[in-house]
Amino acid sequence: MNQTISIIRDALQGKEVDLTAVSIKRAIVLLAIPMVLEMIMESLFAVVDVFFVSQVSTEAIATVGLTESVLTLLYACAMGLSMGATAMVSRRVGEKNPDAAGLAAAQAIMLGLILSVIVGVVGIFYAEDILRLMGGSPSLVESGKGYTRLMLGTSIIIILLFLLNGIFRGAGNAALAMQALWIANGINIILDPLLIFGWGPIPAMGVEGAALATVIGRSTGVLFQLYLLFRGKGIVQIRAGYFRVRAEVMKRLLGVAATGAGQFLISSASWVFLMRIIAELGSEKVAGYTVAIRLLIFTILPAWGLSNAAATLVGQNLGAGQPDRAEKSAWMAAHFNMIFLGLVSVIYLLAARPIIELFTTEPAVVASGVTSLQILSSGYILFAYAMVITQAFNGAGDTRTPTLINLFCFWILEIPLGYVLAITFDFGLPGVCWAIVISESLMAFLAIVLFRRGKWKGIVI
Repeated sequence: MNQTISIIRDALQGKEVDLTAVSIKRAIVLLAIPMVLEMIMESLFAVVDVFFVSQVSTEAIATVGLTESVLTLLYACAMGLSMGATAMVSRRVGEKNPDAAGLAAAQAIMLGLILSVIVGVVGIFYAEDILRLMGGSPSLVESGKGYTRLMLGTSIIIILLFLLNGIFRGAGNAALAMQALWIANGINIILDPLLIFGWGPIPAMGVEGAALATVIGRSTGVLFQLYLLFRGKGIVQIRAGYFRVRAEVMKRLLGVAATGAGQFLISSASWVFLMRIIAELGSEKVAGYTVAIRLLIFTILPAWGLSNAAATLVGQNLGAGQPDRAEKSAWMAAHFNMIFLGLVSVIYLLAARPIIELFTTEPAVVASGVTSLQILSSGYILFAYAMVITQAFNGAGDTRTPTLINLFCFWILEIPLGYVLAITFDFGLPGVCWAIVISESLMAFLAIVLFRRGKWKGIVI
């Protein structure tokens, strides 16, 4: 018991240990506890956000859903950069070369700043066109354009939050990543009701207030991250001299990040296309599906904590010349993830209606939300393995394999199948949901088969 308490305390305090030398179970726990807590806060914010927005109007929920579907493209780019940073930093840390890790981190930040300028300009000037393109009604476009403009226009905050936490994870400083996200989303949750509904001298801003709360919270988190990287005492520190372009490091980073971003762009684009299909079915279907997705995110994000732990352990163990230990770490994390998401799926299958009714009581929206939640959660057990194994590939620097898996499962299978089932065969929303379950189950099977072949062990970054 004392040993367990000691491990939990070390995990929460971010005690630095050699993750390539301690037992695998201990290493997973040390990384997974802060990573899971980090993702729990992120998922809690997603649920709280839609809870308050749902009290504004159905169109407000739909605005968030349509905007989030576009933001997933930005998240994909940010996660790709974060993935590249995690892979390179973890490999350098495993090699016991912290200076090279800091240099890789600085080069990743430079790439993030360039990307954020491009996305920010598009978001500021084309917010209305984006909502219109996504199938929003004229009234939705008019009421939601401020939300979309603010969320896309401040893309630099989103990108840096993802990227800097990827650096912390690669270094094994999972507790620092946890603290940054708790600060960011804690402020979000506090400001959400104040800015959405107003309080005292603060005017009610509606759905636009939700966006402002998010920007303020995440900006605070990013400032905390930058302070730690430039003034902290962790394994990886960044110095001003690292911000000169280093062609060799930048080239290797781009090689990992580009396919990593492509991997998530593929999955995110499928989300956009599926949302576009659902938009044809009406705002109530979009709203119900959005609530269900936020609830799924509430449990999937903590599971990503275990997946991120596997990525860090794979990268550091490969850097330390221990490929078999890297593989064993991934399988053990996948097993833990399967147990967690299996239990969650039972809860969602049995209690979908009362859970959805916590957010909305409109019959059509509730029905759509219940349908989406029950069908999508039925594929959780296989999805648990897919999450961890694809992240293990990424941690090894092999972003190409999961990218190809995503391309086949999401674009060649999921999108056409979703359209055929929902529109051609007139199954509606259930058709889209079953298309997601089928494609993600196949993704898990392919990831497991390819991971067992072990070619990822020879990747050099």
